Amino acid sequence: MPQATGTFEVKLELQTDREIAGLARMTIDKQFHGGLEASSQGQMLSAGTETKGSAAYVAIERVEGILEGKKGSFVLQHTATMNRGEPSLKVSIVPDSGTGELNGISGTLLIRMEEGKHYYDLDYSI
Repeated sequence: MPQATGTFEVKLELQTDREIAGLARMTIDKQFHGGLEASSQGQMLSAGTETKGSAAYVAIERVEGILEGKKGSFVLQHTATMNRGEPSLKVSIVPDSGTGELNGISGTLLIRMEEGKHYYDLDYSI
């Protein structure tokens, strides 16, 4: 399975149209560099708890750009849980979400943080 790697910058903006205790909604804007040269926009819902280190989020983002020379878009689905400091994150390409030269794409994305910088490893097939 091919792999694209690189870095990304992310901007999260809290949406305050409706406040519910312990819950938050944010917009996502990302710029990807490396094997994936793209931008993305999306929405994130998060929940915090009274227990330190426990929280969760779900997110959907549409990625549009060029993946290893192929132009198009696809949608990523995030599901994350932090259980008393132990993280669990799954990011998958939504089936049948690929467009253009990325039609038929499937795969998973791993996010890493190193020295305050975001990295990604995208395992995919088309």
